[in-house]
Amino acid sequence: MLNEERRQKLQTILAEKKRVVVREMATVLDTSEVTIRKDLEALEKRGVLARVHGGAILKEHSVPDIALTEKERIHTREKQRIAEKAAQMIEPGDVIILDSGSTTTQIARQIKLKKGIKVITNAVNIATELAGSDNEVILSGGFLREKSFSLVGPIAEDALRRLTADRLFLGVDGIHFEYGLTTPNLMEGRVNQLMMEIAHEIIMVADSSKFGKKSMSVIARVQDVDKLITDTDIREKDLLKLKELGIQVFVV
Repeated sequence: MLNEERRQKLQTILAEKKRVVVREMATVLDTSEVTIRKDLEALEKRGVLARVHGGAILKEHSVPDIALTEKERIHTREKQRIAEKAAQMIEPGDVIILDSGSTTTQIARQIKLKKGIKVITNAVNIATELAGSDNEVILSGGFLREKSFSLVGPIAEDALRRLTADRLFLGVDGIHFEYGLTTPNLMEGRVNQLMMEIAHEIIMVADSSKFGKKSMSVIARVQDVDKLITDTDIREKDLLKLKELGIQVFVV
């Protein structure tokens, strides 16, 4: 297993469990404890974790830049339910935007059998999911981010400025009432901002684990979205705050 591949798996486990033990990770990833310690040291330098005796803990509120293939293994059932609800909101003739992400990928899978939808996306994998369906796909150009299969940068931004949409289904990495909606990558954040600007309605699709977390790039304020689809594990205090901000919440 390559170093970066192993470190991605470590980040995924850390995102789920919040804490990892060197001895356990050496067994799980079939490598030596020395190698795991080096991996944890490298991830600490990236600001992902804090090392403690015998292992490491996820930094409070931090959101690591995890590869999409790894994200799809986390909270999968919740994301599927969220996607099912999102698909119910989409009708033939709608022009929608799906940004890159594991939850929006699930939405693409849900609408494959629908007809007459125009889908704007910057995600290569979402365009591939919808290829061959009876829907029109508009894929922005741009620089490919291998971790997320997303297209970003000036070309993607220029393409989005030429379009409008009925609604945006926006996935985020962190939802924080003080810092806002965030993502680890600056270019990804800028593309998300432009998507919000050209959409008539903004529907955030995010499982409850995203609350209280923040990352480097701020996309928007929480109150800038119109609706949220999330799962039943959302905390009551977060639900109340969303309602105070005037956001319509669908819990599935």
